[in-house]
Amino acid sequence: MPNIFKGVFDSNTTEIISVSTFLICTLSALVIGMVLAWMYMYRTRYTKSFVTALAILPAVVCVVIMMVNGNIGTGVAVAGAFGLVRFRSAPGTAKEISALFMAMGVGLLTGMGYIGYAFLFTVIVGAAKMLYEQLDFGTKKNNQKYLTVQVTIPEDLDYHQVLDEVMDEYTASWEMTQVKTTNMGSLFRLTYEITLKKVNQEKELIDQLRVRNGNLEIVVSQQVNVTNGL
Repeated sequence: MPNIFKGVFDSNTTEIISVSTFLICTLSALVIGMVLAWMYMYRTRYTKSFVTALAILPAVVCVVIMMVNGNIGTGVAVAGAFGLVRFRSAPGTAKEISALFMAMGVGLLTGMGYIGYAFLFTVIVGAAKMLYEQLDFGTKKNNQKYLTVQVTIPEDLDYHQVLDEVMDEYTASWEMTQVKTTNMGSLFRLTYEITLKKVNQEKELIDQLRVRNGNLEIVVSQQVNVTNGL
């Protein structure tokens, strides 16, 4: 029984982690992971699978760090394994990536034995995150001015200039970012990224575009910057 928790490849020079130390660090990491998951759920859209993974991740990293135990070769192998996991993961938002990095950081601290610092780090960064959510930190002023407009026009119109006059009149800046054929090539769908001069001019802009495109389909939406993470 005394050797049940001893590694097969351990030697007399290997520092063995006691069962009590292992349990203290692992349980502390699980508690911190639950706190992290709860803080992440504050005013944030989330899925059950993500918050569950966020609660468990600190304990997983903690155990890995404890098992590495100063072995450089093992540490390099572990880093490579985490790198492979990154390429098998689904895309995520910047908020999700930062939460995962925070969980990994807490796991590193706990695995190295700095349990007090891990709790302190969780409280400080978690409280800052909740405060930023409460204040809507980073929200753009006049966000309704930034729009993505998709306009469908007949194929016989010159899409290079047909809407330029309208865009110049109602927008502070605009850029045509995509041209796509639709309806078996009989129509063009133009995509513009625009900044309105005034927020309340959106309907006037749509009415003028309907005059130019023969009342075909027009889609207006908020601009969204999509980046692949994880």
